[in-house]
Amino acid sequence: MAAGKEIRSKIGSIKNTQKITSAMEMVAASKTRKAQDRMKATKPYAERMRTVIGHVANADTDYNYTHPYLEQREVQRVGYIVVSTDRGLCGGLNVNMFKAALKSVLEWKGQNVEIEVCAIGKKGVGFFRKSGIPVVGATSGLGDRPEVKDIIGTAQIMLDKYAAGEIDRIYLVGNEFVNTMVQVPRVEQLLPLVPGDDSTKRSNVWDYIYEPDARELLDKMFDRYIEALVYQAVVENLACEQSARMMAMKNATDNAGNLMEELELVYNKARQAAITQELGEIVSGAAAV
Repeated sequence: MAAGKEIRSKIGSIKNTQKITSAMEMVAASKTRKAQDRMKATKPYAERMRTVIGHVANADTDYNYTHPYLEQREVQRVGYIVVSTDRGLCGGLNVNMFKAALKSVLEWKGQNVEIEVCAIGKKGVGFFRKSGIPVVGATSGLGDRPEVKDIIGTAQIMLDKYAAGEIDRIYLVGNEFVNTMVQVPRVEQLLPLVPGDDSTKRSNVWDYIYEPDARELLDKMFDRYIEALVYQAVVENLACEQSARMMAMKNATDNAGNLMEELELVYNKARQAAITQELGEIVSGAAAV
């Protein structure tokens, strides 16, 4: 029954693994709700900022069309702000997002455009460094409750390069939370800002009265807008991470149960074969006597 002992040992090992994955599933489930609530709390602000900026970009204001964030340039260098996770065991969340990012990168490289990356999250930092793509800024270890001040420093590297004319376009790459089961990678143009496109018909172009003046107000508004988008991408990615980890651990727990059932069947067959063989040997010995 040496084979039987090996099978029992494998079953015990899988059972221990199942306990771990089940515990991780429950922890991820408890964190998922909190992460989703945090994402929902920040989303209205980011969406309203997006709407206002779209209106400002469409407004008939001499200043906003000269702002660097609205200036269209010939693209010679592109920057990516990539939001990933610090930890693994969350299914294909990071892999799918990296594939979407690489697809965009390769399209620009095909046009002889240089690429730079700012990575948020350990997985993104490691991936792009191994890929040979220059990583000019990185941050990790943000935890489950990231603050804007912990994130904007990395994004500011790209913004400074854009303002200095060293980068001509910036993309924000992350995961979009659809529901607990579905998370979709997203590559969104961050700079230059894309003018909004109102779905409703309007006879007049949006405009605002600026106080104290357009230059001072819009400079700060554009900065807050970028901060809001990057922060929203981070908290949304955290919600995606916890949901993906919960589902991955659930699948792992279920697969461990199925594997144990298969091994139990193999063990029972091996045990039955061993007993049958022993009985046959006893009968053969008795007949020989």
